[in-house]
Amino acid sequence: MKSLADRIPAPTLVILAGVTVQLGSALAKSVFELAGPLGTVFLRVALSAVLLFVLWRPGWQATRKHWPLVMAYGGVLTLMNTSFYLAIDRIPLGVAVAIEFIGPLGLAVIKSRRWLDVVWVTLAALGIILLAPLQGSGLDPLGLGFAGLAAMAWAGYILLAAATGNVVAGIEGLAWAMVFGTCILTPIGISAAGTALLDGRLLVTGLAVAALSSATYALELVALRRIPVNVFGVLLSVEPMLAAASGFLVLGETLTVRSLIAIVLISIAAAGSARYGVPVKD
Repeated sequence: MKSLADRIPAPTLVILAGVTVQLGSALAKSVFELAGPLGTVFLRVALSAVLLFVLWRPGWQATRKHWPLVMAYGGVLTLMNTSFYLAIDRIPLGVAVAIEFIGPLGLAVIKSRRWLDVVWVTLAALGIILLAPLQGSGLDPLGLGFAGLAAMAWAGYILLAAATGNVVAGIEGLAWAMVFGTCILTPIGISAAGTALLDGRLLVTGLAVAALSSATYALELVALRRIPVNVFGVLLSVEPMLAAASGFLVLGETLTVRSLIAIVLISIAAAGSARYGVPVKD
């Protein structure tokens, strides 16, 4: 019998993952003043690991056969989250996600073998260019650099998540990757935030962000078992749109007409990829 996630179309899983991750990012940014981006990302990864183990109780037998892969998965996941949080501490959420999307967009171009895929990638790229007006914007250069690093890490995350999902059943590989990420971030997070990590508001928000993050990675892991990487990469083009909406709703970051046009282009790209992309792998 198929699980609920297996009965949901893979493109829908990717969209749901985008909603959860961008809402979580907006919530996380709202508490940066308490623990900073490094303390907040530590709480996000550590609490995500705890939630995954409490709710799913993953085993160890299958994972230990592929430990180097799982460690690499956890390492790139940690780099992606950390660099992204450092970016949104300096530049708007929607702009950071638009730049970060260069990673999966480039991956989609590299993996594409059909001219129609290039159409969707081109539309998504146009939307991203409109959504991230960099010239003369006065955006923090270091923030832009961190967003670029997050873009490279995101591409690596997609490849390693797909590889892990193909050899380790369920979310066991994800859970242990989170544990490895927590080990990396523990000294960094404690050093950066100290006793602020015990703040009640921060802990509650961190738990909410961790729950959203866990849902994100689990949904993406299931989706990557069923659709090719290039289709997954184009479907992720909805994330700048979702980030802009989350920034507006949670952080008060306003949307312009230019942003709305970008959202339409990105939505067309995502819908086209979902409708006319390479058939799902069952």
